[in-house]
Amino acid sequence: MKDKIELLKKNIEKAELGGGKDKIDQQHKRGKLTARERLNILLDENSFNEIDKFVVHQSVDFGLDKQKYFGDGVVTGFGKIDGRDVAVFSQDFTVFGGALSEMHAKKICKIMDMAMKLGIPVIGLNDSGGARIQEGVSSLGGYADIFLRNTLASGLIPQISCVMGPCAGGAVYSPAITDFIFIVRNTSYMFVTGPNVVKTVTHEDVSFEELGGADTHATKSGVVHFTYDNEAQCLQGVRKFFSFIPQNCDDEPIQFNYDEEEIDLPELLSIVPDNPNKPYDMKVLITKILDYNEFFEVHEAYAQNIIVGFGRIRGRSVGIVANQPAVLAGVLDINSSIKGARFVRFCDAFNIPLIVFEDVPGFMPGTDQEWGGIIRNGAKLLYAFCEATVPKITVITRKAYGGAYDVMNSKHIRGDFNFAWPSAEIAVMGPKGAVEIIFKKDIKKAKDSEVELEKKLNDYIEKFANPYIAAEKGFIDEVIFPNETRKKLIKALELTRTKVDKNPRKKHGNIPL
Repeated sequence: MKDKIELLKKNIEKAELGGGKDKIDQQHKRGKLTARERLNILLDENSFNEIDKFVVHQSVDFGLDKQKYFGDGVVTGFGKIDGRDVAVFSQDFTVFGGALSEMHAKKICKIMDMAMKLGIPVIGLNDSGGARIQEGVSSLGGYADIFLRNTLASGLIPQISCVMGPCAGGAVYSPAITDFIFIVRNTSYMFVTGPNVVKTVTHEDVSFEELGGADTHATKSGVVHFTYDNEAQCLQGVRKFFSFIPQNCDDEPIQFNYDEEEIDLPELLSIVPDNPNKPYDMKVLITKILDYNEFFEVHEAYAQNIIVGFGRIRGRSVGIVANQPAVLAGVLDINSSIKGARFVRFCDAFNIPLIVFEDVPGFMPGTDQEWGGIIRNGAKLLYAFCEATVPKITVITRKAYGGAYDVMNSKHIRGDFNFAWPSAEIAVMGPKGAVEIIFKKDIKKAKDSEVELEKKLNDYIEKFANPYIAAEKGFIDEVIFPNETRKKLIKALELTRTKVDKNPRKKHGNIPL
């Protein structure tokens, strides 16, 4: 037995060394951590239980029979984050550049299958050169096996991807199906085809960073949700994110203790400017409303005319969706609609109540938007709110114009509690545009058209640019004092805690993708 114990120890040491000390040193010189070092930061201390440590590839072609490494380029297993179970895989770039083989893929699929059975989240740390070319179609099949499980797990358990190095070709589609993507600047990139192929086909000269770097995907494509300057920050970001979400679709997010005394927030009385066309920063309102003024924003640098993210109200996790008047007046366009819809559907899948702060002048006009499919893409946000059955609470702070009023969780699409500040303007369109249409003839006939326009405009604003007509019809549950907003949200969340709402029985809906 003693000899067998010694052999086991040697094999464990060999497996944990990955591609060897030289390869580990090269990884560090690139400013990157190893697969195991990343797991040590991500997971609670001494909580990692590895499986398939001694798996090796089964290939013999192209000299692979002489190059076998325990683990085959990926570390898989289970651990804990703040005491809660998670399934993890961490690709090891020191072994064949993290290239995915048949056995590498089987290891990942095994922990994903187990995660679905156990009802726990999956976190993937991606650092791979792509498919292992020597294995041909077997490696391609391995990717497809992973994609299938990403799809089956979607909406069942949370799936998080961290891009910690290269992620190219078919490899990008696994993170793309997962719920959120975290990425590290300068050492990580994602693209379907690399700079060399792009140059050959389109004659564009572009760098790795420009084509698929962290900031490119955070600001232009919207593919990634969170960017960080180094790997340690990224992994700590994942840990913080996990505090807002449940283990699975049948679970509830953790309820944190909150013992602070509730007080009015008089500073909210001055957030909305007297001039209805003057911008203001909706994030100021959001942070004032949340516990300890902590807001964990998602997609911060993308489609900034809408704000989405997580926070807590009296210890309860909530998802925030808000128009941002400081960017494009908070108008809805293609990108903001897609951003909002994706976030709403995640919150609905995982039992996170939605709070909407609304100040929206409508949808973005123009040929770019119409030809780009604003009708189809704007409908995504509408569909997401309509389908959501979690508690949904809306606060209209100022403008709620046109179809955008309907889309932003109005009472008509099953908003549970819909509040409005006294500054709210709920109408088909802005006062000036409405007056110019309704009173076109009167203004034209008047001796002084400018004076007549001003008179009609003032009359219209007094009668319609307020929340009271909507309140009279029951479309607004209550017109509230801004300084009491947090208290109203607390009560609404308490009342909706036992909410039960279901959609008609069907295989699935057909969201306008």
